Amino acid sequence: MDSFILFSCIILLASILQTSTGFGFSIMATPFLLIMFEPREAIQINLILSLVISCALIMKIRHDVDKGIMKKFIIGSIVGLPVGITVFSLIDTTFLKLGVSILILVLTTLLILNFRISRTTNRDFAVGGLSGAFTTSIGMPGPPILLYFSGTDTTKEQLRATTLAFYLFIYFVSLIIQVIFAGTSKEIWISGLKGLPLVIIGLIVGQILFKWINQKLFRLLTYGLLFFTGVYLLLQQF
Repeated sequence: MDSFILFSCIILLASILQTSTGFGFSIMATPFLLIMFEPREAIQINLILSLVISCALIMKIRHDVDKGIMKKFIIGSIVGLPVGITVFSLIDTTFLKLGVSILILVLTTLLILNFRISRTTNRDFAVGGLSGAFTTSIGMPGPPILLYFSGTDTTKEQLRATTLAFYLFIYFVSLIIQVIFAGTSKEIWISGLKGLPLVIIGLIVGQILFKWINQKLFRLLTYGLLFFTGVYLLLQQF
C-alpha cells in the first residue's frame, strides 16, 4: 500500500508539472520510479504515461508550436535514439545517471549565472540528438531541450507547445525501441494503467495552473527542477 501511495503521488505531481509547464514529467518521475522499479520498467512506465499526456494536450496547444525547430529536433533525434539504446544496453545505469546528474548541474549553474545560448541550425539538430539519446537511455528527453530553450529566452507558451509536440514523436519511437531491444513485461503495462486516472487529474489541474504562472515564475520553476533533478540523481549514486 505504501508503495502504491508513493507511486500515486509521483505520477500525480509529475503530471501536473508536465501539463502546466510543458516539461517535467520524466525529469521528476524517472528518478523516483528508479527507486521502485528496475531501470527498464521505470523508463517504460514513464514513456507510456508521458505519451498519454502529450496526446491529450497537443490538439489544444498546437497553434503555439514552433514547427521549424521541432522538425530539426526530430531529425537530430533520429541519430540520437539508437545511440541512447546502445548506451542503455552497454553501460551500467549507475555511471549513466552519475554523468547525467553532473551535466545537468553544470549547465543549470551556467543558466542561473545568466549564460545564454544563441540559436543556430546546428545547435537545433544537436539538441534534438541529445534529447533522443537521453530518451532511449534513461527516459528523460527534457534536460537538453529545457536548457536550450531557457538559454534562448523562449516564451512559456512556445516552450510548452513545442516540447510537447516533439515529445509526442520521441516518446512513441523510444517506447518502440525500448520494447524491441530491452523487452517489456506485464507489470509495466499494468502500472501504466494504474497511473492513467492520476494523469487525467494532473491534466485538469495543470491546465488551470498554467494560466497563473508568469514568465518569471516559469523560469524559476525551470531552474529549480533542473537543479533538484541533478542533485537527486547525484545523491542516488552514494
